[in-house]
Amino acid sequence: MTSHIDTLAAVASNYEAIVLDQWGVLHDGTTPYLGAISILESLVSSGTSLAVLSNSGKRGEPNANRISQMGFAIGMFETVMTSGEALWRDIDAGSIKEQSFFAIERSAGDAKAWADGLDLTLCESQNDADAILLMGLPDGATLEAWLPLLDKAKTTGQTIYCSNPDRASPRKGGQLVVSPGALAFAYKDMGGDVRFYGKPHLPIFRAVERALGTSKLLMVGDSLEHDIAGAQHAGWDSCLVQGGLYAKDFAMGERADTLARLVTEKGCKHPTYTLGELR
Repeated sequence: MTSHIDTLAAVASNYEAIVLDQWGVLHDGTTPYLGAISILESLVSSGTSLAVLSNSGKRGEPNANRISQMGFAIGMFETVMTSGEALWRDIDAGSIKEQSFFAIERSAGDAKAWADGLDLTLCESQNDADAILLMGLPDGATLEAWLPLLDKAKTTGQTIYCSNPDRASPRKGGQLVVSPGALAFAYKDMGGDVRFYGKPHLPIFRAVERALGTSKLLMVGDSLEHDIAGAQHAGWDSCLVQGGLYAKDFAMGERADTLARLVTEKGCKHPTYTLGELR
């Protein structure tokens, strides 16, 4: 069964490295969580190796730069692996047959920056594209607004390459926004072809193992469906942070009862540990 821990330092020595999610664990999208930087600095100073594993549609380097700008030292993490990085590498290796993509992005220019170095075409119109690159959604987006695009994609047989499988993402003040995974799963439910990159899918966990040179790892995340389930499938231990996605759930009920309910609702197994917040 799940053990509750008060701090990661209590179990850090059991692992070769600790792998952390970004949103909901390190920060809320703009601001680090209180104490997150200091606890990670303390872990590193005591000899613990750290890494980031994120369902970000962007590549690893811009993610490393972003968290560095928030105050996390750039050398704090052994590797920053993202789902966008994994997709980029597959296209670069010739593992994907499509050569032209219509991009759905959080901010204008994200797809162009991500595609730098790749031999592909980003199309202005969905009609001209072989496939759809789903790497982000603007904050405030609704699923309903994108249904016409999904209908057209289904009619033409376009594959969606989703480099962020998260259905929702936490923002400042505990707000949850619709994330690309919600759109991708809606397309899958319509019978459309979706290729997912990122957690909980096994390849990205194996990529982290290769980067760190070990599989004796602890995954720390706020999503049972992505962080925890993916870690369990990879054979890692896992730690669910009670903030982030489930902050309101844990605030309204007793920890064990709330966890049991969430595990049942999500169809997941219990994590190895729970942690109130990163400390």
